[in-house]
Amino acid sequence: MRTIAKYRYFTKAGFILSASIAMAIVIAIPTVAGQSASSNALATQDQVTFAKDVAPILQNRCQVCHRPGTFAPMSLVTYEETRPWAKSIKQKVVTREMPPWFIDKNVGVQHFSNDVSLSDEEIATIARWVDSGAPKGDPAAMPPPRQFPAAETWQIGQPDLIVTLPKDVIVAAKAPDQWPDILVDPGLTEDRYIQGVQIIPAKGFPVIHHIRTSIVEPTDETRHGGQLDGTDGALGVGEQGVFLNEYAIGKKGDVFPEGSGRLIKAGTKVNFEMHLHAIGKDTPINVALGLKFYPKGYVPQHVISSTTVSASEVDLRPNTDNIRSDGYLTLKNAARLLSFQPHMHNRGKAECLEAIYPTGRVEMLSCARFRFNWHINYVYNDVAAPLLPAGTVLHSIMWHDNTAANPFNPDPDAQITYGQRTIDEMGSAWISWYYMSEEDFKRETEARRANRSTLTSSR
Repeated sequence: MRTIAKYRYFTKAGFILSASIAMAIVIAIPTVAGQSASSNALATQDQVTFAKDVAPILQNRCQVCHRPGTFAPMSLVTYEETRPWAKSIKQKVVTREMPPWFIDKNVGVQHFSNDVSLSDEEIATIARWVDSGAPKGDPAAMPPPRQFPAAETWQIGQPDLIVTLPKDVIVAAKAPDQWPDILVDPGLTEDRYIQGVQIIPAKGFPVIHHIRTSIVEPTDETRHGGQLDGTDGALGVGEQGVFLNEYAIGKKGDVFPEGSGRLIKAGTKVNFEMHLHAIGKDTPINVALGLKFYPKGYVPQHVISSTTVSASEVDLRPNTDNIRSDGYLTLKNAARLLSFQPHMHNRGKAECLEAIYPTGRVEMLSCARFRFNWHINYVYNDVAAPLLPAGTVLHSIMWHDNTAANPFNPDPDAQITYGQRTIDEMGSAWISWYYMSEEDFKRETEARRANRSTLTSSR
C-alpha cells in the first residue's frame, strides 16, 4: 500500500486517470525505418508475431471469454479469427478496457488473488505486433490450443448444498439486455458456517454475462417489507440482500482463508441478480450456487462479514460530470479487509476506498474505474489484505457521469437520485472483512512489516 499525502484524485473536476493508465495510452513503439541491413535482419529475428508472442497472451488472459460458445462478441482462438480485430485489440488493451480489470495501478494495494489484468510488458507486446502489421509468424511456433472444460466445474469440491432457480428463465432471441433479481428459498433449517462458495451456469452459458448472489435473512424481509413469498421468484424492490458471491467467465470459486468462514442462518433466502443478453435465438438459462459447509457445530475463529460503505444520498444533476458522493463506516475492532467491490449503476464512473486511521493518518487502499457491465469484486491477496486497527474509518468516494459523453447513460437530461432500479443510481463500496483480536492484529502487523518487500507489485 502507498500513502498519498496529496490526492491527485480529489479535484474540483473529479476523478483523474492515474499516470499508469495515461502512460499506457502512449506506449513507445520502436520502428525499423532507416535501419541498416544488419539492423533489419536483427529486427526480423526479434519481430513480434502472433504465433510466438501474442497467442500465448490470448490463451492465458483472453480466450476464457473470447472463444466459441461464450457471450464475447468474437473468438480470439486462431490467427484468422484474431487478425481482423488487431487494431481494436490494441486500443482495448492499451487503455486497459480489456481484460476487464479496472483497478488503478498507480495507487494503493496492487496484489489481488483474482487479478486478470495484462502486465505492461504484455500490453507493449500486443501493441508492437499490431503496429508491425500483425504478422502471423512461423506456424510451428504456435502453442498447442488451450483446452477448456465442456462445462463449469466445482473448484470448491462437491458442494454440500446446491441452490438453483425454481424454473428456467427464457432469454428471447432479440430481447434487450436484462438484469433480473430472483429470490430462492434453499430450505435452510439450521445455522451453518460456509467454507467455500461458487456459482456456475447450469444452462444457457452463452447468454449469461454475470451472476451475483446475495443472502436475505428473515429479519431483512421484515425490515424492508419486500414481496418475498417466493411463489413466482420475484424480489421486492430494495431487497437485494448482503453480497455473497459472483460469477463471471474465468472466475473460480471462493474458499475462505483458513480458520474463517461465513455464517448463513436458518430461514435465509438467496437472491440471484443476473445480467442476461440475447444471442439471436430463444435460450433457457438456469444457474447453480454451491455451498461447502464446515462440519456441524464447528465455529471458525474468524467470521467473515460483508456490508457496504455507502453514500447517504446521490443527487445527479442533468448534463453534469464528476459528481462526487461519500460514505463512511467505522470499524469497532481491528480487522482484515478481504475485498473491495464498487457498486453503482449506468452513470457510475469511478470509486476509491481509503482508510482514516485513529492517529489521523489517511491511506488510499484502492481506486477503480467503474463499468456497469462488469461488477468486479477485487479480492486482496493474503499477503496484501489491509490490516486495519480498531477505530479505523473506511471512506468510500464515488464519482458519477450524467452527461451524453457517458455511453451507458440512457438520459443525460434527467435528474437522478438514489434508487434500486437500473435507471436510478447508487453509490457504495461492497466490502468483506473479519474482525481480529488485538493480539492477532499486532502479530500479523509485525510480520507484515518484516516482509514488506513481498508487497511490491508484479503488474
